[in-house]
Amino acid sequence: MANYTPKNILITGAAGFIASHVANRLVRSYPDYKIVVLDKLDYCSNLKNLNPSRTAPNFKFVKGDIGSADLVNYLLITESIDTIMHFAAQTHVDNSFGNSFEFTKNNIYGTHVLLEACKVTGQIRRFIHVSTDEVYGETDEDAVVGNHEASQLLPTNPYSATKAGAEMLVMAYGRSYGLPVITTRGNNVYGPNQFPEKLIPKFILLAMRGMQLPIHGDGANVRSYLYCEDVAEAFEVVLHKGEVGHVYNIGTKKERRVTDVAKDICELFSMDPEKNINYVENRPFNDQRYFLDDQKLKNLGWAERTTWEEGLKKTMDWYTSNPDWWGDVSGALLPHPRMLMMPGGIERHFDGSENRDSESSRIVDKSAPSLLSPTESKKTGPQKAALKFLIYGRTGWIGGLLGELCEKQGIQYEYGRGRLEYRSQLVSDLQIVKPTHVFNAAGVTGRPNVDWCESHKTETIRTNVTGTLTLADVCREQGLLMINFATGCIFEYDAAHPEGSGIGFKEEDTPNFHGSFYSKTKAMVEELLKDYDNVCTLRVRMPISSDLSNPRNFITKISRYNKVVNIPNSMTVLDELLPISIEMAKRNLKGIWNFTNPGVVSHNEILEMYKQYIDPSFKYSNFTLEEQAKVIVAARSNNEMDGSKLKTEFPELLSIKESLIKYVFEPNKKA
Repeated sequence: MANYTPKNILITGAAGFIASHVANRLVRSYPDYKIVVLDKLDYCSNLKNLNPSRTAPNFKFVKGDIGSADLVNYLLITESIDTIMHFAAQTHVDNSFGNSFEFTKNNIYGTHVLLEACKVTGQIRRFIHVSTDEVYGETDEDAVVGNHEASQLLPTNPYSATKAGAEMLVMAYGRSYGLPVITTRGNNVYGPNQFPEKLIPKFILLAMRGMQLPIHGDGANVRSYLYCEDVAEAFEVVLHKGEVGHVYNIGTKKERRVTDVAKDICELFSMDPEKNINYVENRPFNDQRYFLDDQKLKNLGWAERTTWEEGLKKTMDWYTSNPDWWGDVSGALLPHPRMLMMPGGIERHFDGSENRDSESSRIVDKSAPSLLSPTESKKTGPQKAALKFLIYGRTGWIGGLLGELCEKQGIQYEYGRGRLEYRSQLVSDLQIVKPTHVFNAAGVTGRPNVDWCESHKTETIRTNVTGTLTLADVCREQGLLMINFATGCIFEYDAAHPEGSGIGFKEEDTPNFHGSFYSKTKAMVEELLKDYDNVCTLRVRMPISSDLSNPRNFITKISRYNKVVNIPNSMTVLDELLPISIEMAKRNLKGIWNFTNPGVVSHNEILEMYKQYIDPSFKYSNFTLEEQAKVIVAARSNNEMDGSKLKTEFPELLSIKESLIKYVFEPNKKA
């Protein structure tokens, strides 16, 4: 992908914390770019944040409000702006509980004004909208996979709701008017220049004054913290390499409890945590955890560089060297500060003090805690809607395993009673169960194998094609996502994808295997389902599980054959991938996915593992494809699937051989 090179960039809210670091970085690193800064100088902005850039010839500051359409249009035209980086926003969650209308005005209306100006002028080549990880809502405590860019937005407080609303406007202008938009969602950010309503600068300033550090609730909530310069570099990468229409998470896998943050700061100031940490009443709607998957941004070349210890030390050094940077901030240092924005730029604190030194907000950071500790915590505020799955294919192997997984994960589920080909029965199921997601693991694969389908074509069509399409259509009417378990047995090795080459078939490739009627029906329905925007198609191949007594298990099958064909294939280890299918439902992922472990494994390699781990005396023999063809009715598909899309979504996914050992052979090892 070619790099994008801007000429004249408008950065909104750049006298605030994160945007000032971005602006200073771009001014310093790209003297050929003109950087125009627009900021109304609300309470948490400060012109001093831009001191490194103020004398630069490629820098210009304009005091003004993004809510002024005339001003915004004037700037775009007179400054020949081709790129907008939109940071300006009200961001402090505590404030949003007391003055939510101000958040709607700034975060939604202000964004709308900018978008409309871009549409009218028609000169913008990039519009980078800065959002927050809070739009995803709270992450489950035990989740090992972070929210991906395609995850559902479930904001839980007025601040995050306005940011999600602004995102919807950005997306709509991109789709309706072709505006070249990019959205970022980031974790907490810390570092120099941050207004001390946020957790880390507040704790540092309090420690400098020898005061106790107030922690909301029990302090066991978890947050991920990124150092400001790493985040500024992330925006530099998104600006130059980000793809129009895409969303990028800016995050870190390194999480810290709020209590641990407080203890680390106490250690830096040689304070006793037992005496200097004060647990206070929790704030309303205090989310437990925000956890992001940032692999997509890493694929563009970005990486976190600053360790927590290094970043915290730099931040402490800056605040101790600049104790009066923000003037009188005593109101912000209260356990529950809330500044009510008043007309004329006056901020009134709950303690009654007033301040006329105003400034504007920016982006993705939040400081307040959540809950996660060994101690029992009481949660206030609305709970997330509970998941409830409706599963079709109760008597099938995958359908049965899905039910077991739901029980283990505490997810409500019911099996569908209706037959897929009868629309009225499916509608009745949805009305009775009221699911949040539907899983289709029903289908005809043949008894005992796909040869059955060659002589039962009508029955195969009825379930695999008509039934699947009917279920997808009924779900679409109800606005429900359908996870559809399909097959990868619709491809075979060819000249462009030769055996052993490592070149796998991708999700967008056209099926080329027509050797069995079963595969024909699966390829047919997959093509038709492309027109349904509520379907997630998972291409399963040669499924394997740790239950070696199950006759449907591919390992069980080939271990009972007299002879096997030794040919490499992509395969699906259900013990690893079925939990991922549930995670995909939670993220509301759609489209076609090669649902196999990366790489290939041959029949002989599997049987050698079987000998090594299960039965050292086991013996097997091979025959050729030509010999196999004499004893089967329908031809069999052999291929390699490209697993890069799924691997990008779930970086922890193991290769097929690693997964076989971890999930199948090690648990069944008979020494």
